[in-house]
Amino acid sequence: MKETEYERMITGKLYLASKIEAAKSYTTGQMLTQKINQTPLNQPEEVIALEKQLFGSTGESLFVQPPVFVDYGFNTHVGENFYANGNCHFLDVAEIFIGNNVMLGPRVTLVTAGHPIDAGVRRRGLEFGYKIRIEDDVWMGANVTVNPGVTVGARSIIGSGAVVTKDIPSDVIAVGNPARVLRKITDADREYWEKAEEQYFIETSQKE
Repeated sequence: MKETEYERMITGKLYLASKIEAAKSYTTGQMLTQKINQTPLNQPEEVIALEKQLFGSTGESLFVQPPVFVDYGFNTHVGENFYANGNCHFLDVAEIFIGNNVMLGPRVTLVTAGHPIDAGVRRRGLEFGYKIRIEDDVWMGANVTVNPGVTVGARSIIGSGAVVTKDIPSDVIAVGNPARVLRKITDADREYWEKAEEQYFIETSQKE
């Protein structure tokens, strides 16, 4: 059976966006983002309800700070306790999978879309998209860009301004353009921050 253009799009094959069937149009997602971005910020429940309609699947707890931008919206799947700061872009011609407890800083861009190297093929309109996967407990700083086909491993941190062109393993800090592993996240990091957390509760409880 012949594949539809949408099926080609989400499976990493060349496709023509102009031939995507109406039932899979990007229009619905972009109209929802317009509505989200125009909803008063003192109505967070309405914003969250619209965001749950926007994404293909979500956990119970999420909040994406408006403004938010998508290509399709329903090709993005986010886990429990997801937070993204303002001006994040989800260019989801292919699927984006985001795990639990993920945090995105402002202006993070997840780009699944790509275009052929040859200019003539580009002019004739063919495109492609590769899936992005962000595993549990990842934190990305401001202005991070993740390129098509990349997986970011669980608990890793991507420093501000990084451009992630290749897979990043779990439990590391990665920075730069192109992003490279700076160092591993260690037990010493955990111990340092658990002590800081403990001190926080001591100090704040004394003030009550």
